Amino acid sequence: MKKESAIFAGGCFWCMVQPFEEQPGILNVTSGYTGGHVPNPTYEQVCSGQTGHTEAVKIEFDAAVISYEQLVTIYWQQTDPTDALGQFQDRGDSYRPVIFYQNETQRKIAEASKAALEASGRYNQPIVTTIEPAAAFYPAEDYHQQFYLKNPRRYHANHALRAQYLADVWGDSDEA
Repeated sequence: MKKESAIFAGGCFWCMVQPFEEQPGILNVTSGYTGGHVPNPTYEQVCSGQTGHTEAVKIEFDAAVISYEQLVTIYWQQTDPTDALGQFQDRGDSYRPVIFYQNETQRKIAEASKAALEASGRYNQPIVTTIEPAAAFYPAEDYHQQFYLKNPRRYHANHALRAQYLADVWGDSDEA
């Protein structure tokens, strides 16, 4: 096994777990907060907008089974990369779309993937998802972990707008 990790932000972290967790080679997906200046923030602190954190998921994966490049492709298919002010109904800096790279290889893969998406013509607006160095990652409270399994009705209600948008943009496509 070749264990690595990836950190992605794409709006509410509740909606970012299931698409990754269902992939072969995924060892763990943790909802949490990153990029801010307050150690060990709470959900309420992050929502206040005063900590500088972004809701994100940390994905531990077996790179011998699934590559970081594949994870980045899945990431693009879960977000609206043209909206820097949040994602879908989730608005504000804590919901902004970001790929947090942990090394130079991840940065290069993310930048190349973003450039390919921009060149694809899939979107008629600029791709504004940022690619930033990873910072400390703080796991969210337990009730946020695997929310889609613990609270399926609330999850589906929260996910509906995202799901419709992604179906309109990507359909059944596996390409980024």
